[in-house]
Amino acid sequence: MKDKIFGVLQRVGRSFMLPIAILPVAGLLLGLGSSFTNTTTIETYGLQWLLGDKTILHALLVIMNAVGSAIFDNLPLIFAVGVAIGMAKKEKEVSALSAVIAYFVMNVSINAMLKISGKILADGSIAKDVLDGTITSVCGIQSLQMGVFGGIIVGLGVAALHNRFYKIELPNALSFFGGTRFVPIISTVVYLFVGILMYFIWPTVQNGIYALGGVVTGTGYFGTLLFGIIKRALIPFGLHHVFYMPFWQTAVGGTMEVAGHMVEGGQNIFFAQLADSANIAHFSADATRYFSGEFIFMIFGLPGAALAMYKCAKPEKKKQAGSLLLSATLACMFTGITEPLEFSFLFVAPALFAVQVVLAGSAYMIAHILNIAVGLTFSGGLLDFFLFGILQGNEKTSWMLVIPVGIVYFLLYYFIFSFLIKRFDFKTPGREDDDTETKLYTKADVNERKAAKDVKNSDEKAGTVADELSQTISRGLGGKANISDVDCCATRLRITVIDPDKVNDALLKSTGASGVVHKGQGVQIIYGPRVTVIKSDLEDYLASVTEEHFEDDAVENNTADASKTKDSNTSSDKAQDSDVESEPTSTVIISSPMTGIAADLSTAPDEAFAGKMMGDGAVVTPEEGVVVAPEDGTVLFVFDTKHALGFTTDSGIGMIIHVGIDTVKLEGKGFDVQVEAGCHVNKGDELMKLDLDYLKANAPSVTTPVICTELKDNQKIRLITDGPIKAGEPLYAVDTYEK
Repeated sequence: MKDKIFGVLQRVGRSFMLPIAILPVAGLLLGLGSSFTNTTTIETYGLQWLLGDKTILHALLVIMNAVGSAIFDNLPLIFAVGVAIGMAKKEKEVSALSAVIAYFVMNVSINAMLKISGKILADGSIAKDVLDGTITSVCGIQSLQMGVFGGIIVGLGVAALHNRFYKIELPNALSFFGGTRFVPIISTVVYLFVGILMYFIWPTVQNGIYALGGVVTGTGYFGTLLFGIIKRALIPFGLHHVFYMPFWQTAVGGTMEVAGHMVEGGQNIFFAQLADSANIAHFSADATRYFSGEFIFMIFGLPGAALAMYKCAKPEKKKQAGSLLLSATLACMFTGITEPLEFSFLFVAPALFAVQVVLAGSAYMIAHILNIAVGLTFSGGLLDFFLFGILQGNEKTSWMLVIPVGIVYFLLYYFIFSFLIKRFDFKTPGREDDDTETKLYTKADVNERKAAKDVKNSDEKAGTVADELSQTISRGLGGKANISDVDCCATRLRITVIDPDKVNDALLKSTGASGVVHKGQGVQIIYGPRVTVIKSDLEDYLASVTEEHFEDDAVENNTADASKTKDSNTSSDKAQDSDVESEPTSTVIISSPMTGIAADLSTAPDEAFAGKMMGDGAVVTPEEGVVVAPEDGTVLFVFDTKHALGFTTDSGIGMIIHVGIDTVKLEGKGFDVQVEAGCHVNKGDELMKLDLDYLKANAPSVTTPVICTELKDNQKIRLITDGPIKAGEPLYAVDTYEK
């Protein structure tokens, strides 16, 4: 159990590397922009001519500040996506999209609950009885302040849903929504309820944190220690702002008369004294107790931890780890942005973060005891240390004491981190064992595929075992070495092969395919709407096998298969002729969805449609750019590229209206869909509009198959109109005969 939990923490830690990589740059931009656009700073040092409003440098710094702020303001969303990508096993782009959707759904659900409960008023303002800082704007949505922790909740949850459902197969009528398309759907449903749940849980956490503030102010140096520990411990949850802002900006952090005015809040007191510095002998350490200690561990302590992690990295990974740690250290030292460093060990080695919390908390207390009174605008980096410590003089700030104390903290961080990393083999940056983990993951994957049977083969052979269907498809395509590209559309597995002569149609049809179409090096295997799951399984299989060829006398098999197909068609024709002699027991009329020229399906300029591999029906070559509902029914799905939609009539006939041939390649251009999946429409209601001129110029043909996808053995299609037809007029009949 311990190893399993540790392995999960490693994966979580690695998933944070993607969003963490941007933080150092964002921190530098935000720190520089914030420090040098601060009005107090500019006025204090008479820099209006250089940094004042409307100067070029000021404009540049404002932009830098905005860019850095944009990243930090949306850090929860960035973490939601980054964690989902890092934790997803396959189809990572799907997990990323699902995480974005889930994040918005969760916050919208929280917003709705806040409005229902009256905490957000009708005009969008926040009710007076709501604790300051507990409600914030999240991507334009008023929601609870959950910080990075909210993003992690989404990322981990969506990744779990993704890994569980991205290969799910649904019943035939809903099969289009199976596989990867199901992940954003289930994520939406789940996080609707997660948002409601967070509405009840999170305020309790927030209120508890605020209540601790009262303890801090009344307990002297111990209170300062407690303040520092709590603030640092809340960093991962994004709740440190809720905790420290009252100390900085309100009477919770103390009151003091400065220049004849009563000032509230530690930071406000410092800047009031700064403005009246001529009459101040020494800035108040009681006011700066809430931030002066940050300079000790941000400029000295955490860089010591970074050096320890670098020294403990494996030789072959030191360069990569050093690059990451150096950029994070510079951001920490210059701007006080500690998240890149703290997050680099927080989730893979929580014990190190516990050490950081205690040491950082003690730094606040030490600064208070030594009467260090260095103020800040943004965070405890070198920029603010220079502006509000060194430039103010040691007599007013006692800034020189920060240096010897900082050196002691540098050594403490370095030796404690080095000892713990080596003693417990923490997987800090540069110590990950990717080879071992990859091997274990592959073994677990194989165990799952073998339904928990003992794996006696070596790890090298384990990766070559995959499901039989994917293996057969690969063999039918001539082996992995013959497969250049794998893709799919609504119903077809689209493969690009290197040598078409190695493709074995008979073997491919044995996998349940209703047909195989050859177009040069392109091979289309018709599976129906469940094709997305087949594609994912095939990609997994191809990733696990070596470069193998399978030719298996493909030519002979294809010839034999063609002969069988011909015999089968002959038998089918005879059977149909036999059916025609009897009267159908029931008939359903399907009307044309378009105005144009109707014809038998066999005339379709596409082998798969003409060969009825996806179903039987008819074709209509449109003369007007409108597609309407052929009968009363429900839209089952609209394909991503808008060129096709699934439809089921109220009488139970499942259909696909596929506008044009090979129009999937147009990626939605020329189509304006008016409906969405799940909506019920009446006969004649508009489904989509077409730009016929564009389609005729860019598609091989605009001839549109209108097919029934799930005919029973005793059902036959009978063409009613062959020639000009208007939308809504009878196109063909579905006759049902006695079995």
